[in-house]
Formats: sequence, C-alpha cells, structure tokens
Amino acid sequence: MIKINFERCKGCGLCSDVCPKKIIVIQHDKHNAKGYYTASCTANDKCISCAMCAMMCPDCVITVEK
Repeated sequence: MIKINFERCKGCGLCSDVCPKKIIVIQHDKHNAKGYYTASCTANDKCISCAMCAMMCPDCVITVEK
C-alpha cells in the first residue's frame, strides 16, 4: 500500500516514471494548499511494494507498507 503526503508533494512525477506497475499518476483535478497537482495511486491492490516510488521521491513524501 502506498501512502502519499499530499500537502508536501510537489507533483514532479518521478514516482510515476519509475513505478513498474504504472499505478501512480499525477492527478489534474485536485491540488494541494501550495497549488501543486499531486501524485496519486490509482490501484493500491496492484502495488507490489517494491518501494521504487519512495526511493525516487526527492521530498520523501511517499511511504510503502506491505
């Protein structure tokens, strides 16, 4: 399961680029308090808990749980 701190995410998209299952996308319908469109997981049940997204995140806003 992927948890993203939406208020700290700046929507750089690095997490979505490295996700092997391509289940992380930048949402364009909702933004955080700073005005950034943030990352969102579209299917937590398909997550394989590889943590590539968390390793790539420059702001450490993603946590992965099994």
